[in-house]
Amino acid sequence: MREGSVTRKTKETLIEVRVNLDGSGTYDILTGIGFLDHMLEQLSRHSMMDLYVRAEGDLHIDFHHTTEDTGIAIGQAVNKALGDNAGITRFASAYIPMDETLSRVALDISARPYLIWRVDFSKPKLGDMDTELFKEWFQAFAQAAGITLHVENLYGENNHHIVESCFKGLARSLRAAMTIDPRAADAVPSTKGTLGG
Repeated sequence: MREGSVTRKTKETLIEVRVNLDGSGTYDILTGIGFLDHMLEQLSRHSMMDLYVRAEGDLHIDFHHTTEDTGIAIGQAVNKALGDNAGITRFASAYIPMDETLSRVALDISARPYLIWRVDFSKPKLGDMDTELFKEWFQAFAQAAGITLHVENLYGENNHHIVESCFKGLARSLRAAMTIDPRAADAVPSTKGTLGG
């Protein structure tokens, strides 16, 4: 089993994360932000990655620190679980339709973190959560996980559908990219013999 755990403590947040990349998509998530919990549940379920998250943050100020630090901690745990990346498929993409919405996510588990975010929202909030924070979560996750990540909403009107299709796209792409390729199970998927740099 490829597993990773992280405890991240700052003056703003305390985050505990455990992941099992070879799980069954079970989750136990409590961040104090209902909508973020819902998105992380989608991430776990559709990636088949078991995910445990406990977050305590300065929500009396706003949701920024908790959202960003949760992305960092989950990314770090995924990175740990991947180890040297031997045998992984590495590249993957997914198109996710959700009613009127269609989003595309493509990624490379490259050890070269980068985010392209082409997602716009028509409202500043979803429930109590600022929609601008979703980019912050994806940026934090990509950076900490060492993933090149491209997220684009091709079209859509409902803001809930737009962001949920992005999380589901990340989940399905991760699931495919993290899968061990039986034809190269012991090899790092790079002509360099290592990822990054």
